[in-house]
Amino acid sequence: MDLFNSICSEGSHAIKTIDMHTTGEPTRIVYAGFPDLQGTLLEQREQAHTSYDHLRKRIMLEPRGHFDMYGAIIRRDTELVESGDADIGVLFTHNGGFSTMCGHATIALGRFLVDTTDECVFPGRRKLTFDATTCTAQVRLHAPCGVVTITVPTTSDGRKSDPSRPVSFLSTPAYAAATDVQIDIPAHIRWEELGTRKSIKFDISYGGAFYALVTARELGFANGLQAVDIDQITACIRRLKPFLTSHPRVKNALDHPEGSSMSFLYSVMVVDENIGYRPQEIEGVETGLCYFADNEIDRSPTGSCVSARMALRYHKGLIAPGEKRAYNSLISNHFAEGAFIARIASVCPDTSVIVQVQGFAYYTGTSAFVWEEGDKTSQEGFVFGKCV
Repeated sequence: MDLFNSICSEGSHAIKTIDMHTTGEPTRIVYAGFPDLQGTLLEQREQAHTSYDHLRKRIMLEPRGHFDMYGAIIRRDTELVESGDADIGVLFTHNGGFSTMCGHATIALGRFLVDTTDECVFPGRRKLTFDATTCTAQVRLHAPCGVVTITVPTTSDGRKSDPSRPVSFLSTPAYAAATDVQIDIPAHIRWEELGTRKSIKFDISYGGAFYALVTARELGFANGLQAVDIDQITACIRRLKPFLTSHPRVKNALDHPEGSSMSFLYSVMVVDENIGYRPQEIEGVETGLCYFADNEIDRSPTGSCVSARMALRYHKGLIAPGEKRAYNSLISNHFAEGAFIARIASVCPDTSVIVQVQGFAYYTGTSAFVWEEGDKTSQEGFVFGKCV
């Protein structure tokens, strides 16, 4: 400890984190040491991007993190916390910047926010609603996409989370943005598995962020996601995602009331409805492989995209409110645990839906990150593949 205190005094101020995972997908929760931010949560997100992006890189990338790291920066003060509509705020971060919603991190945050006793981290902890009958606590989380209500199972006294039961959250309104979109794929974009086909068909749906949803077979992978070659499908998405992002038909579907800060294609989700670990008492099941940000691969089933996929199924008349469906990643299939279970909790007047998503998150460690003066290599972090 004396050595660490010496390092902290000689270097920069420590950024303190708790690390968790949800079905293998990391969440590095930044609870202290990040600079103060001003304004609304979306304005704070912009300020973090313009003024402190070097800290995002320092926390997320090598040598402290890695290409597929994910983070959540606690924001104690937001306009909705001040108005009483939320208990605490958060900014989500990844290898490419800041996202608008994240389900797997929300599940992890639910446990952390119930477990923390530090009022400097979570001033509203003692005010959380505790249900003694169900032994659960509710946290209203202000994410950039809106307020997400988390239900966290607890011990009988409500003082700690209960890791043996799943955390769940209610999404912001989710909806199908465009269905059965067919676009031509130019010759310079095509990938080997596409063969002689010159177009693909996909859907766009919103679950706190916009997702392009396409089946693996539509991309030319005949076996779907069964024993898929990750290198081959990643090469495909590296060609496809930038093309979709700039395509006029895709851009026209990405219309969010908050404007450009929310109206962008966050991810391409490759789906396979023919495979997937099936938990007990669940009828429908499928598997997804999510490429988001700078082609990060989500290890979890991707909670915000589960909301988007449920909204799409409801729009197409393939699921009724209350009916449960299991969503898998390649990791949950491998370990036969960690599927996200979802249901349509309610239908909004505009036919968008509120989706309940549940899953398990676990603690993996704690860190206090510092930067020593003169250390150019780790000042902003780096991605190995972009240095060679």
